[in-house]
Amino acid sequence: MAIVLGDNRYGKAETRLLRVTRHGDRHEIRELTVSTTLEGDFAAAHLRGDNGAVLPTDSQKNAVYAIAAEAPPGAIEDLGLRLARHFLAASPAVRTAAVRLDEHAWTRIDGHPHAFARPAGGEVRQARVVADAAGASVAAGLDGLLILKSTGSEFRGFERDRYTTLEEADDRILATAVTARWSYAGLGVDWAAAHVTARAALLRAFADLHSRSLQQTLYAMGRAVLEAVPEAAEVDLRLPNRHHFAVDVARFGHGGEVYHVADRPYGLIEATVRREGAPDGPPLDW
Repeated sequence: MAIVLGDNRYGKAETRLLRVTRHGDRHEIRELTVSTTLEGDFAAAHLRGDNGAVLPTDSQKNAVYAIAAEAPPGAIEDLGLRLARHFLAASPAVRTAAVRLDEHAWTRIDGHPHAFARPAGGEVRQARVVADAAGASVAAGLDGLLILKSTGSEFRGFERDRYTTLEEADDRILATAVTARWSYAGLGVDWAAAHVTARAALLRAFADLHSRSLQQTLYAMGRAVLEAVPEAAEVDLRLPNRHHFAVDVARFGHGGEVYHVADRPYGLIEATVRREGAPDGPPLDW
C-alpha cells in the first residue's frame, strides 16, 4: 500500500499586537490576535526536508506587525484582506492564504484621552479572510457573547428513554455564551456597520422570542442576522446551555429565588442557518 502526503498547511498562530494611533493627547488603541495559514506546493518540505518554497512563520509574524503598522488597521476584515493578499503574492508556492483575526475590546475610562479598561465578559469580535487566485472571501463573527433571560423559556414534550430523569420546565432561566460566525456573499461591505447590525439582531431575537427550546432560539437568531444583514450568506451558531438550577431556599425560611449556576456538563446546540442557494463562503469552523 502506497503512503502519500495528504492535505497540509502551515502558518503562524496567535500573533498578539496592540496598535496605538496618536492624535495629540488623544490615543486610539486596537488589540488583535492574528493567525495566518498558508496552503500550496509544500510537498518537498514534508517529503525531502527541502525548505526552498517555505516562507518562514517568523516572516509571517513580522508581516502582521508591519502591515498593521503601515496604516491604522480599520475594520479587522480590511486588515485581513491586506494580509491575505500579501501572503498570496509573497511566494509562488502559496495557493491559498487564510487570516483569522480576533479583536479584544477596550473602552475609555470616563472619556479619558489615553486610559482604557477591558469590558467585562470577554466578548471577542472575529474575522476570517481567505484569498486565492480566484479572489477573496470574508467571514466575520463574535465569540463569548454572554446573554441571559430570567423568563420566557420552557422545555417540554421531549423524547424520553429509560435514563430520562429531567422534569419538564414551563418557565426557566435561559443563558448561553454565543459563538456566531457569518460569511459574506461578496466584498465591498461596510464591515463595522454589518457587525453592529448582526450583533443587535442576535440580541433582539434572543430577547423577544418565547423559547420552547434552545434549538428554536438558535434558528431565530440565525434568521434574524440574515434578515438584518443582506450581505450575509449564512450564519453558524454555537450555543452552550448555561444551566441554572433552582435552589430550595424555602427550607431555610426564605422566599426569594436563588439558582445554582452549573459549570459543566452542559448542553451544546450547534447549527448553520443559510440562504437557500447561497454560494459557499470561507469555512466557518475556524
